[in-house]
Amino acid sequence: MNRKNVVVSLGHEALGHTTLEQMDAVKKTAKVLADLTEKEYQLTITHSNGPQVSMIHKAMTELHRVYIDYTSAPMCVCSAMSQGYIGYDIQNNLRSELLQRGISTPVSTILTQVTVDPYDEAFYDPQKEIGRYMSVEDAETEIKKGNFVKQIPGKGYRRVIAAPSPIRIVEIDAIRALNSAGQIVIACGGGGIPVIEQHHILKGASAIIEKDRIAGKLAAELNADELIIFTSVESVYRDFKKDTQSPISSMTVAEAGKMIEQNVFGENDMLPKIEAGIEFLSKKKDGRVLITSLSCMEDALKGKTGTVMTA
Repeated sequence: MNRKNVVVSLGHEALGHTTLEQMDAVKKTAKVLADLTEKEYQLTITHSNGPQVSMIHKAMTELHRVYIDYTSAPMCVCSAMSQGYIGYDIQNNLRSELLQRGISTPVSTILTQVTVDPYDEAFYDPQKEIGRYMSVEDAETEIKKGNFVKQIPGKGYRRVIAAPSPIRIVEIDAIRALNSAGQIVIACGGGGIPVIEQHHILKGASAIIEKDRIAGKLAAELNADELIIFTSVESVYRDFKKDTQSPISSMTVAEAGKMIEQNVFGENDMLPKIEAGIEFLSKKKDGRVLITSLSCMEDALKGKTGTVMTA
């Protein structure tokens, strides 16, 4: 049987929101990933990191507030930390699950950097909220540092950072090498560590990269056969959470484009996943995108549920 080259994108449901939640969630996620491996899928895995990177950022900021000799960590460092410990949990749990099934496929995590354009419009209008809620005094301190803040009615202020478009996956050759060797690779976690390329130097950027956007790019770069995006719902829906809600079982890139124009998809939840599918399928015309939940994976692979996108 020929192995199918697949990029799997894991959302918050697969990881939980706290350290303890993650320990439990990843055990269940590992079983689904092992099921895919048993079905002869060659996996490259990417994942979200929103709650985790925010937790790390809060912790490092509070450490600096209590112990002034400790410096708060830049966002690029927080991103690297989140990649490391999420990758650690996924690879160890997946390795254990595979070995219990008699499968000795190695699982590795690659700390992955992704270049961004320093003149990306997102840097001039940052929108992604991170960190703790602050008082007006703390917010003014952040502004003096050159950071952006946003007032959240009734809660205080939060720092906001940019989410620029990804340009290049720096470690793509290493990812390809492990993928070609038949190993399972965890890469581009949290969208990748955003860096700005200055001649031969990579400088960390105060930003985050959307996980879904990098999933589409990673699948295209690897010439994958399929991109599987796991989310919290079993299908993409029209009129989501309304009385007229209905599942969309399949769509082409052209149909997806028309629905985007009609604002069918939620801007901060489903739209990035649809855009990731479009990016992948624009490069891989015979590729396939499946959007579903972890719990519905078996039925989705049989075509009983989930949403399939094709070129």
